[in-house]
Amino acid sequence: MLEELTRRFIELLANHPGKVLGVALGLCVGLLVIIFGVLRTLFLIACVLAGLYLGARVDASEHGTGPGATWRRITRLGK
Repeated sequence: MLEELTRRFIELLANHPGKVLGVALGLCVGLLVIIFGVLRTLFLIACVLAGLYLGARVDASEHGTGPGATWRRITRLGK
């Protein structure tokens, strides 16, 4: 029985990844609202999004496309 549930879940995940992600995200946000309240949950989501944005900028600078890479190119010109 457990193998059948696992197989069906993997099949569902393979065929409908957006729906599965949406349900999981909705469940997490709903639980956060119940546990912490609306304002604290919104603050937590804002902090997570800010961290995601800053992390993406750091990743971009490591690949030569972000502000850190631009600064390194500018400072190298004077040498």
